[in-house]
Amino acid sequence: MKITQKELEDILFMHKRWLGGERDGVRADLTGADLTGADISDVNLSGANLYHVILSGAQLVGARLTRANLSGIDLTGADLSGADLSRANLYRAGLSHANLTGANLSRANLSGVDLSRANLSDANLAGANLVRANLAGADLGRTDLAGVDLERSDLALADLSGADLTRANLSFADISYARFTGANLTRANLTGVDLALANLSYANLAGASLSRGDSGEADLSDGEHNGG
Repeated sequence: MKITQKELEDILFMHKRWLGGERDGVRADLTGADLTGADISDVNLSGANLYHVILSGAQLVGARLTRANLSGIDLTGADLSGADLSRANLYRAGLSHANLTGANLSRANLSGVDLSRANLSDANLAGANLVRANLAGADLGRTDLAGVDLERSDLALADLSGADLTRANLSFADISYARFTGANLTRANLTGVDLALANLSYANLAGASLSRGDSGEADLSDGEHNGG
């Protein structure tokens, strides 16, 4: 469903009034809308319904989408740098090649999401749900991933250099050829993870669970790896 710029502006205006507690305010519902390439940078869409919206190639720099429903949304190649998506629902959303540098995705639902080749450097994903997420080839350098659930996620070829994965759950995740140089994996759950082809040089694995994992050929040079 294609909507005009005027229609979009009206929806955003009424949503702003809704957020402000105005009686005539209306929560934004853009279900199924085609907003390909739209520029909604710095807009506050907290709590909005953007179910299955198409925003591929769109500009959402600094946008506020806290607690918004973004399940099934198409954000392929979109620029969400500095955006706030904390506690948002992004179940099975498409974010491949998206720019999420410095974005806040803390406690967001990202289960089943496609973040392949996305740039998440310096982003905050603390406490997020990334079960079965596709992060193949993604840039997660210096990202806050403390306490995240990455069970059975695809991290093949991803760069997690300097990332904080304290107490993260990576059980049965695919980390083939992933880079964890200098990453903090203290008390992380690596059960069932094959570390053989990952680069874990200078990583901190103190207290990490490695049960049933294979670290036979992993690069653990100069890292702290006291996992059991």
